[in-house]
Amino acid sequence: MTEPNAGASGERPKLEVIRQGALIKLVLNRPAVLNAFDDDMRQILANEIPRIARNPDVYVVALMSSSPKAFCSGGDVRSVLVEARQDMAKAKSYFAGEYNLDWLLDCFSKPTVSLINGICMGSGAGLTTFNTHRVAGETYKWAMPETAIGLFPDVGIGQVFAKMPWPIGLYLGLTGRAIDRRDGYWLGLATHCIGAQRFDEIMTALADCQPIDTLLDGLHEPQGAGPLQDEKSLIEEFFTGDNLDQIIARLRTASGAAKPWADATLSGLEKRSPMSLRITDRQIRLCRNLDLRETLIQDYRLACRCLEAPDFAEGVRAALIDKDGAPKWSPAKLEDVSQEMVARYFSSLGEDELKLPTRAEMQKARV
Repeated sequence: MTEPNAGASGERPKLEVIRQGALIKLVLNRPAVLNAFDDDMRQILANEIPRIARNPDVYVVALMSSSPKAFCSGGDVRSVLVEARQDMAKAKSYFAGEYNLDWLLDCFSKPTVSLINGICMGSGAGLTTFNTHRVAGETYKWAMPETAIGLFPDVGIGQVFAKMPWPIGLYLGLTGRAIDRRDGYWLGLATHCIGAQRFDEIMTALADCQPIDTLLDGLHEPQGAGPLQDEKSLIEEFFTGDNLDQIIARLRTASGAAKPWADATLSGLEKRSPMSLRITDRQIRLCRNLDLRETLIQDYRLACRCLEAPDFAEGVRAALIDKDGAPKWSPAKLEDVSQEMVARYFSSLGEDELKLPTRAEMQKARV
């Protein structure tokens, strides 16, 4: 085994690259901030993946965490907003770099297994969803809560939501609801459910070139129905509308046994950025006709517009900085968000559009 080198201060790097036989382990290592994903970590991954692809001695890659609490709590959005106040172009480049990395991971030619225990949100979803194998430990908690901070489900997850049984993904994207491994497995976000106590065993076997499918299939723990599956009929009843206004209207007029669920869902939506809800509703519907590359290009347009608008900074302030839970959204109400305002978020950036190679070009470059 090759252990990672410590930095000049003796501290471990934010993202460790460890060689173990035929395995490369990529370990997220910012436990104090639940592995909030920053640009330093992104650059390490972006540099390592092409090298690994061209190394004939590497059979498989594992993405994992040094924290028992989280795989990755999301992107380091506080740092992005600090950067935006000083250099907006550099802040936008953070999103461009991350979306390039998500595309790189999806096009990567070798088996890649993510070992996920604890929180996996935002950027963590982008790092894992496009791996060939996604193992959920017993404390797996997956979510895209971006509408609560004035953003939208980015890193390509809009397309993932669009491919789920309709309208489950739309519901998850709008509400930001967290799901456990039972529902993650049901939706295909996880390919296997295996207790975290067996992760080291998996690493040892992969380092010895044991076939990954046979190994993980043999360790998989069958799952019963999760809470989301139990609520599937309610989600279909209230979220199958043609637009967000229809969904809200149905929730407001719910009656009978469905009313408590509808009222709780509506209360949650009313706390989220009205602009983010409008953007997310349109984004996920559009993604039904987009591939991942097209989705990431669209994500970049939306991210740039969110950086320029007030809700992203306000949402991060209320949730992560002051932690008062009382964001002042602009506009403050859904009915004040016009179609023209939403359309601007989706309009072309012209020469500043995100430029991603085609999949064929990526494969030709042997990534």
